[in-house]
Amino acid sequence: MVRIIGRVLIAAVIAVFSLGTESQMLPNPYGPPVSVASAKTAAAAAMAEAVKNHWNMAVAVVDPNGTLVYYEKMDNTQIGSAQVAINKARSAALYKRPSKAFQDALASGGPGLRVLGLEGAVPVEGGVPLISQGKIIGAIGVSGDTSEHDGQCATAGAGTIK
Repeated sequence: MVRIIGRVLIAAVIAVFSLGTESQMLPNPYGPPVSVASAKTAAAAAMAEAVKNHWNMAVAVVDPNGTLVYYEKMDNTQIGSAQVAINKARSAALYKRPSKAFQDALASGGPGLRVLGLEGAVPVEGGVPLISQGKIIGAIGVSGDTSEHDGQCATAGAGTIK
């Protein structure tokens, strides 16, 4: 059993390091968790971007461990986007990279297909790490429209963190 767990762990590490340079994790260390006030500010900016463009979205903000700090969903957002927003945020926080990096790696085929073996990695744009003073304090995830639009809103939210 220990050998199996060890082999799975080694395979996961190899998969992460073989994703390619465009998918490499951010070098930033983890910092203290995002505050509720900052999470609300980031979510408000993401929602403002969605409203401006007439997109229905769900927004989730998590701490560095992937624990939900704040969540909001617009009326008429597709039900499936509720959980997807949380999963995108967790993916970005836990793997220290935007979820788009996994999307790009998967689209490249070949070694990029290893993304499918990474537990919790969401290969769809819309999850972005939140960085304050050079440290990852959490992540924001947005879902509800195209992945490109989700990413645009998540980036707007992440841009509020100083």
